[in-house]
Amino acid sequence: MRTVQMTLDDDLVRAVDRVSKELDTNRSAFTRKALREALSHYNLEQLEHKHRQGYEQHPVTAEEFSVWETEQTWGDE
Repeated sequence: MRTVQMTLDDDLVRAVDRVSKELDTNRSAFTRKALREALSHYNLEQLEHKHRQGYEQHPVTAEEFSVWETEQTWGDE
């Protein structure tokens, strides 16, 4: 693990310390988890953006999924 120095607003540090105490953890562990979640969220947004761009560049055609219509079972037959 590596030690890094960060500059944070006093209000943010107080809030992190308060929540860390409620969660029975420490500031570093809380911050590591928050950063991991933020990075995961960012990566998911990037994948969704790529996915959206792909469909914008190559939109779904009307026939694209019609081949599967005969495979659908609704249970009422």
